[in-house]
Order: sequence, then C-alpha cells, then structure tokens
Amino acid sequence: MKRTTLLATAALGLGMAFGGAASAQGMDKVKACFVYVGPIGDLGWTYQHHQGALEVVETYGDKVEIAFQENVPEGADAERVLTQMALSGCNIIFTTSFGYMDPTNTVAAKFPDIKFEHSTGYKREHPNVSTYNARFYEGRAIQGHIAGKMTKTNKIGYIGSFPIPEVVMGINSYYLHAKKVNPDVQLSVVWAFTWFDPAKEADAAKALIDQGVDVIAAHTDSTAPLAEAAKTNGAVIGFGQASDMADFKPSPRVSSIIDNWAPYYVKRVGQLLDGTYEQVDSWAGIPEGEVEIGEITDAVPAEVKAEAEAMRDAIEAGTYHPFTGPINKQDGSVWLADGDVASDGDLLGMTFFIEGITGDIPQ
Repeated sequence: MKRTTLLATAALGLGMAFGGAASAQGMDKVKACFVYVGPIGDLGWTYQHHQGALEVVETYGDKVEIAFQENVPEGADAERVLTQMALSGCNIIFTTSFGYMDPTNTVAAKFPDIKFEHSTGYKREHPNVSTYNARFYEGRAIQGHIAGKMTKTNKIGYIGSFPIPEVVMGINSYYLHAKKVNPDVQLSVVWAFTWFDPAKEADAAKALIDQGVDVIAAHTDSTAPLAEAAKTNGAVIGFGQASDMADFKPSPRVSSIIDNWAPYYVKRVGQLLDGTYEQVDSWAGIPEGEVEIGEITDAVPAEVKAEAEAMRDAIEAGTYHPFTGPINKQDGSVWLADGDVASDGDLLGMTFFIEGITGDIPQ
C-alpha cells in the first residue's frame, strides 16, 4: 500500500474517532480550530477572526478548547495544516480566507465526521463543509457616500486585494454611492494581489495619492494605507478595514467596516455542543450585526455623518439595498432596471465593473 493511501486511511480513522463524539445529543467538549491567512496582530481581517475565536472561549469556558495557525499560505500549505489539525483532534475547523476553498474541501473528504467551515467561499462539496461570509458591500456603500461628499479633488481610490467577486462588488458599491452624491467623482483602483503585506499596501496607497486621490478605501488587511494617509497632514482620509483601526482616529480614519465574526462562531460551536449543528451557507450583514460601521468621527461634516448613518439604518431595517437599479455595466449595457434589486446569485458571481469605472479587472 502506498504511503499516501496509508495516510489517508489513518486520517479517515482518526477523523471518525474525534468527530464521532458529535451526535444528536451534542458533545461534552469541542475543540475548535482556526486557520488564518495573516497574523493575529494585523489589526484587520485575521485580528477580527481571532477576536471571534476568543469570544467562543469566553462564552463556553472549559467546554471549548481552541487552536489556531497564523500566516498559512493559500494552497498546498493550507492542505497540510488542515490535515495536521484534523489529526490533532479538532472537531470543527474554520478556514478564514477565500484561497482555502479547495484545500478545505479536499481535506474534508478525508475526515467526514469533522466539521469544516470556509469563510468567503462557495464550494460545499461534502456534507461536513459549510460556508459563511459577510455582506461587506453594505459597508462599502456607506463609505462611498462619505467619500463622494468629502473628496476635494473628485478623485477617490480603492486598494483591491484579489479580483474575486467579493472584492469587485465592494469596489462597485463604493463607487456607485460616491457617484450618486458627486457626479464628478472618479475612481482609481490599484491591485495589491495580497491580503496582508504592509509594504505592498503602503506602495498601493502611495500610488493613489500620487494620482491626486484624497479618499482611500482598501480591501487588504493591514493599517498601512491609513499610515500613508496620515503622512499627508490631513489632505487624505480613509477607512478602517475589517477592524476599527481606532489608532488613526479622528483622521485620516473617519469610519470603518468592522467584521464581527463572534456571533457566528459562538453559534456554530454551540450547535455542536447541543447537537443541533447542520450544514449551512451563511451570508449575513448589517441587519445581523456581522458587519458593523465604526464610529463616524467629527472629521466628517455633521450633515454627511447623518446621511451615512441614515443609510446604515435603512440597510439594517431592510428598506434599502445598495444594489438597486438602474445600474449599468461598464460597457453601458443594462444590468439592473429601475427599481430592480440584485439577487444574491448575481452578486456572488460579480466579475464586472459598473458604468463609470475605468480600467479592467485582472484575469
């Protein structure tokens, strides 16, 4: 028998041994494990996921043990880490970056009684794989409104991580809502091709500032873009991403999107404990408290702050959807007719810019 076959057989047996403790009657104790793409001290994406993990311990005490691995590259290394976690007795494994999608499903097939939860992905190839995401585009709409109102150069910028639908819909929502309140606004997008690399993120921010951009949003994980904005003596403002990034208040950080993963993690681990766990595909946002809008500081005019908060409240109440037509695609073709609202399927498959954005999406 080949070594790889032996490993897979052993992994399957151990997965059944550890995962088999879960039943309709629940479990006495859960080992919850987390795979992170960056460091827990990034003060952004990974930091917020780890805060959620800590909340699980705070909620359930000695009924829960957690383990985590930081700085795991997306790809073969992720598959190795996931296998090691499964062999170590994890009952549920949360994989917290888009690029872990295929490794998550590959390893899940070998450990059918261990639960796998993949963040921001869409593949659920096995009954023990669930997916969860947050509606970041809701927060981008609010940021876009602030950007359109506050830009003095009529040039706003966006640092993209990777050209996947989650990022593209954020760019579109940001620009759409800036354009609604400022028809003269222009958007520049710089792709960093990383989730967490402070040097690359700083370079992207510098490139935008050199183009005359005076409001920057970012879909990357560090505080580097805000640090660059802080060097401009108030000429450039920006937003906290994933966490509040409060160290940069009241300016250049004038608000933030805060990813609150704690309720989801607490719920899912609790369902393992009480025996109610089922496969899900979760996509929550402002109404559920998974996307929070950080304090809008006094650097924002009172009128603009009130408008932004009103939009937040309307999204929370379900009376406003950021992607409500009329909206055209970049080539001028109709995407949403007047009054039509984008379906979740359309949003999750968004691979195009909307009308008014220049430049191409990298392939």
